[in-house]
Amino acid sequence: MRQLLVQVPRGCGQKVLDIAKACNGANLAQFEATGKDEPLDVVIVHVSNGKVEELLEKLEPLPNLHITLLPRGVIALQPPASEAPQQVKNVEARSPIEVFLSGLQSVGSWKGFLGYAAAAGVVVWIGLFTNSSYLLVAAMLIAPFAGPAMNAAIATARGDAQLLKRSLLRYFSALAVTITVAGALSLILQQEVVTSSMNSTSTVSAVAVLLPLIAGAAGALNLVQSERSSLVSGAAVGMLVAASLAPPAGVVGMAGAMGRWDMALNGVFVLFLQLVGINLSASLMFRTYGLTPQGTRYSRGKRWMFPVILAATVLMLLSLLTWQFSTSPELQRSSREQRATAQIQKVVNDSGLANLVEANVHFPPVNIKGQNTLLGTVYVQRQAGVTQSSEEIRSRLTSTIQTQLLEQGFNVTPLIDVSVLEAPQ
Repeated sequence: MRQLLVQVPRGCGQKVLDIAKACNGANLAQFEATGKDEPLDVVIVHVSNGKVEELLEKLEPLPNLHITLLPRGVIALQPPASEAPQQVKNVEARSPIEVFLSGLQSVGSWKGFLGYAAAAGVVVWIGLFTNSSYLLVAAMLIAPFAGPAMNAAIATARGDAQLLKRSLLRYFSALAVTITVAGALSLILQQEVVTSSMNSTSTVSAVAVLLPLIAGAAGALNLVQSERSSLVSGAAVGMLVAASLAPPAGVVGMAGAMGRWDMALNGVFVLFLQLVGINLSASLMFRTYGLTPQGTRYSRGKRWMFPVILAATVLMLLSLLTWQFSTSPELQRSSREQRATAQIQKVVNDSGLANLVEANVHFPPVNIKGQNTLLGTVYVQRQAGVTQSSEEIRSRLTSTIQTQLLEQGFNVTPLIDVSVLEAPQ
């Protein structure tokens, strides 16, 4: 439930009360006041979230209307006292106008916005350079990417080209600052070695598209839900959005400074995939909760723009996925590692020579030019009754694993090291 303070010229207060009653207003109060230029009637109104936009629309014809909307929920209790539990448990989603205005209010100044983007660049660089996962989490909290991403989705749902342009400008400006800061630090400190955190961050999975889709839906849901009905904080959701943006942005800057354009390209792919996926799921979520091109105190949206922008978003997403699945294994390395591990396990189990103890498969950060190196370290234990030598078991398994990976179309150069472990006698 929201509280509104309505100021109208003296004599119009009763009209406000009548309109508020028609919108199921609760705990209404009216009093006279002296305004800056004229005497006023001030009316305090409490209405459910779902009635805010309807109330504003009905109040619009009143002359010299001033409205103060409290952005936090209130609990309006009415007699009889025994019905208090029933009165407070019906929590509705925020009104579309409040979601829209809160999105605009989160924009902030350019100076502070870019300052946070630069700070995120420093922290994400330290985290990637020192392989410190907690610093990467800190960078996700600092990075200001969630606001522009959500505003772009609001603009899509509203069909607002002006807001969409501003949101995309802020989004790419923040990314550019973060990338530049991370790259500059790598150049200044003459970084030459790809760290394991950089390698893992640039490793893309075949299911990478799921993260931005979930992040966009979660971000939109957090904005439309009343704070009393949400079990997840806005900071946590903002970090979820930034989680898919801050580390890849740092990798793009650091890899570009080192001349590792393959890793930088992977990071750029991830950044575009995140933006498109977040915009698609979040805009659909906003439309589900009632954000439309036209509304109370909002007439800038164009009805035809929502399907056009949505179609462009879907087309871009399909183009990125086509690029991903037609480029193997560069943009599917994480999934390829999992599949390769499964193939190794199958080969060892079917060999009749040994049992698999452990298999570590990954694409190394330092790659040999002209080949996609897949490095595998396999530990096996001789099966009971097997009389072949350890060297023969190693040779046969190595050859079979490499052949299997090549026949399965992994498009890699498998470098496999098999170690035969002996149990104590």
